[in-house]
Amino acid sequence: MVLTGTLVNGLAIIVAGFIGLMVQNIPEKMKTTVLQAIGLAIILLGLQMGLQTEDFLLVIGCLAVGAVLGEWIGIDSYLNKLGEWIESKLKPAKSGESGKVAQAFVTTSLIYVVGAMAVLGSIDSGLRADHSLLYTKAMLDGLSAIIFASTMGFGVLLSAIPVMLYQGMIALLATYIAAFVPDVLLEQFILEMTAVGGVMVVAIGLNILGLTTIRVANLLPALPVLALVIWILSLF
Repeated sequence: MVLTGTLVNGLAIIVAGFIGLMVQNIPEKMKTTVLQAIGLAIILLGLQMGLQTEDFLLVIGCLAVGAVLGEWIGIDSYLNKLGEWIESKLKPAKSGESGKVAQAFVTTSLIYVVGAMAVLGSIDSGLRADHSLLYTKAMLDGLSAIIFASTMGFGVLLSAIPVMLYQGMIALLATYIAAFVPDVLLEQFILEMTAVGGVMVVAIGLNILGLTTIRVANLLPALPVLALVIWILSLF
């Protein structure tokens, strides 16, 4: 089945998130230190991803245009409202809790979808019914979901929704992607997409550390902008 890998990935986040919630009652100092450690590790991951680019100007340009589009659309605001709405439907909101749920939802959703594994794994699932890459991603996402849920709370489980929608859409469209997009062009897009996603991951890490309040979701249009620019450049 084309969507097997995607479903396994989503279920891994949900199950692991529930496990993390079981150990949520940890001392506040310990929770803070763990979150700081996670933030530092995420920054390191983002730097590793970002340095893979072969064209820094392309990355900077796409991020700038994407930021303008994202702010105009208000993606971050919509995602936060979605997280709060889902949380309100699932359980009564405690005082000040809905904001935390939305923050955890947005943060972990971005972490789980901006990497190259999400795209490559979904394409493999759609074209060859090879789910091995998404199974590996499911294991990694699950392990991180335990830690995230134990420190950030219930919103982490909600990130399974955009993960399944995003990866499922790519898997279902994989045949068309392979038919119309040359391998060289796809490889270039994935390389630069990883770099653009890496910048977003660094921003997420800085937000977790409390050093910034970057609206990372508003940078997401940089990805379709990147695809469009690479396609235009390929024509010349």
